[in-house]
Amino acid sequence: MFEGAAVVRLEDGSGRCAGRVEVKYEGQWGTVCDDSWDMTDAAVVCKQLGCGSALKAHEDADFGPGSGPIWMDEVGCRGTESALSDCTHKGWGENDCSHGEDAGVTCSGKGSTRFRLVNGSTACEGRVEIHVLGTWGSLCASHWDLLDAHVLCRHLDCGFAESIPRGGPFGRGTGPVWRDSFHCDGTEAHLGQCPVTALGASPCSHENNAAVICSAGSASLRLVGGGSRCDGRVEIFQHGTWGRVLDDQWDMQEASVVCRQLRCGEAETAYNPPKPQRGTGPVGLRGVRCAGHEANLTLCNTSLPESVLAAGIAEDVGVVCWGSRQVRLVNGPGRCAGRVEIYYQGSWGTICDDSWDLPDATVVCHQLGCGGAVKAVGSAHFGEGSGQIWLDAVNCSGAEAALWDCPAGSWGQHDCGHKEDAGVNCSEFMALRLENSDGCSGRLQVFYNGTWGSVCSNSMTLKTTW
Repeated sequence: MFEGAAVVRLEDGSGRCAGRVEVKYEGQWGTVCDDSWDMTDAAVVCKQLGCGSALKAHEDADFGPGSGPIWMDEVGCRGTESALSDCTHKGWGENDCSHGEDAGVTCSGKGSTRFRLVNGSTACEGRVEIHVLGTWGSLCASHWDLLDAHVLCRHLDCGFAESIPRGGPFGRGTGPVWRDSFHCDGTEAHLGQCPVTALGASPCSHENNAAVICSAGSASLRLVGGGSRCDGRVEIFQHGTWGRVLDDQWDMQEASVVCRQLRCGEAETAYNPPKPQRGTGPVGLRGVRCAGHEANLTLCNTSLPESVLAAGIAEDVGVVCWGSRQVRLVNGPGRCAGRVEIYYQGSWGTICDDSWDLPDATVVCHQLGCGGAVKAVGSAHFGEGSGQIWLDAVNCSGAEAALWDCPAGSWGQHDCGHKEDAGVNCSEFMALRLENSDGCSGRLQVFYNGTWGSVCSNSMTLKTTW
């Protein structure tokens, strides 16, 4: 799949192929207004999700009102588009709607699982296989990482990913080896919502099959409302139901246990969410005292006397763990080019371009699975960001695993403005153009690894050009 298509999902329906239409734009999920929403628009959504044809285009928040931005209004698809974001609309975030007008669709497909784990000792570990065009095949491990694995484990109701073992511990596959590279941020409901690329993927054999060992549902905690699986409000799973955790003395000792249990690294912050972020469902746990070394929150003291519980005001609790840190590229022409932003302490911020150079850009590109760095740019080349400027004077060697492993100034300490926001172009950035064209015809070229090149016409059909 080429870069540029915004990811879509269907929420609060009977399955993956029915529900409220939500679109992910600039890292945030939002809804679609039902103005002019019709079966042609719904058909594009169903096609993009691999859910067959459209049975119904829903209006007036039939699947319940969503939350967050309303990204698209006055959508006008022709029906030939491969993604909803290819259709005309008023502009991202431009609307005169409320969430009472959220659009939805019902597709003909049942959304059956296209992913499975095989050759493991349980249903929650094994070699990753994907069902494509009627055939099961193994997934190449070249770009397979823990964020992708977390999404698959969650999709299979297997908790979170504990490890992604290499070396073929679950045996060799016998079918094709799919070379797709998923680029999940860890918050997606299934791998089908993650951006995926195949162009330029290296050859792969059955000796390099992707695998995962999930926690097999043993994780009784989750974090909701954050920007990653490792930050947000704490919920606990008991008696078949997710419930809120309330406490009046929530601190770093309890937060450390939660982060450790979820394999999210050290705790950075323990907090009580503001009113708009508090839960409304049942309470699963009220009052907890940890020493900080426990392996599981339920091993802490959860049997506090009523007198202690009555003495304070128990509120929802949240944590930010080290594992919540993320990097992304925004406002560029694709996933592998754009302004550099870091998710830290629950919010996205930018990087100052002071001393920003190719080794720094190389670390970002490697971290995102975008190959090497072609260019390090400054002076808000991809537009000015907003909010925090998290890092200044970054000085990477190029060998670091993550941008925050590089020497830099203290978090949030800088003498910069957003006009100095840093950006990168990575080698895996891809784009299409028609050379010598009037806009709709010409010789097809692909931009890859910093260079424009032609496309061989062997096996190309009319369907390829749609």
